[in-house]
Amino acid sequence: MFDWLIVGAGFAGSVLAERLASQRGERVLVIDKRPHIGGNAYDRYDDAGILIHQYGPHIFHTNSQAIFDYLSKFTRWRPYEHRVLADVDGMLVPIPINLDTVNRLFALNLTSEELATWFAARAEKRDEIRTSEDVVVSAVGRELYEKFFKGYTRKQWGVDPSQLDKSVTARVPTRIDRDDRYFTDSFQYMPEGGYTRLFERMLAHPNIRVMLQTSFQDIRKEIAFRRVIYTGPIDEFFKFRFGKLPYRSLQFKHETFDQQWLQPVAVVNYPQTEAYTRITEYKHLTGQSHEKTSVTYEFPSDAGDPYYPVPRAENMELYKKYERLALAQENVWFVGRLATYRYYNMDQVVGQALATFRRICHEVPLPEVAGLPQVAAE
Repeated sequence: MFDWLIVGAGFAGSVLAERLASQRGERVLVIDKRPHIGGNAYDRYDDAGILIHQYGPHIFHTNSQAIFDYLSKFTRWRPYEHRVLADVDGMLVPIPINLDTVNRLFALNLTSEELATWFAARAEKRDEIRTSEDVVVSAVGRELYEKFFKGYTRKQWGVDPSQLDKSVTARVPTRIDRDDRYFTDSFQYMPEGGYTRLFERMLAHPNIRVMLQTSFQDIRKEIAFRRVIYTGPIDEFFKFRFGKLPYRSLQFKHETFDQQWLQPVAVVNYPQTEAYTRITEYKHLTGQSHEKTSVTYEFPSDAGDPYYPVPRAENMELYKKYERLALAQENVWFVGRLATYRYYNMDQVVGQALATFRRICHEVPLPEVAGLPQVAAE
């Protein structure tokens, strides 16, 4: 008898497994359909001996001291500030758009103050900001929207930005200074040794058992457990009762080149050309020294594993139907990007998992089992 069955060995499931095992002394079974732990953050050494991210780049950043301190229990860190270039009009220019982006593209020599005026002169007034297109054209105008966002968003999501919620492009700021960092969070690091090692340490507690290549539907009647934490697609849990929720997937092409470097930064975006959205070169992220280099090309797709909930109003209405079912479930907690149909960053998933653990501690008494350690939650 397990106290908890946790479906999914990504951040949400692994954090909760570790907390329940170490802080409450409970027995936890973690299962995952894939042959590895770590979810989409899983990384591995390829045939050349280069550490790559199997499912595209994962860069850790957060403003939360508590989340950073928690994950620091399981890894040391390598400082890393992420920088991205976009291939636009035959030039590699910084994205998010900043002072250097505009000056290079248009052969100008604007100051920050002049750039603010330049943006304002091109911005299109919107009475209400509802869509991803509204966000961009109301800030920087249609020309930059066409160059940087329209084509990229169409490739990434399979629909026009005018059909997507404002949250998609609102994630990418516009700057009037020369700050070319993709993120401005207080904590920007990569786990030393990689994400998989972090997950291995997190799940190493003797109260945790992990079963891979195991689906929830196959095991739910075979193993005894008291409660469930579910981190998979919420519509799948309910056997698609109201129909399938739309998710966007990705296909990856991993390649190794017999040269030290391929590109000047870790990620180059392709908003105007190519079928892929971006190329990631991993040695920039990991700091690994190697005579060769490995990269990943990303091709968005409607088919394949679910990665991104598609943020449209009609999809949220469908999700709300599943959410009402989820709230009525006894002894089941739904946590993570797929289970709550939200486009969360890694630190947000960790924060949600830690908050769920605190709620569990408040709502669920420790089982009265002889010899079970009664440990107060941190």
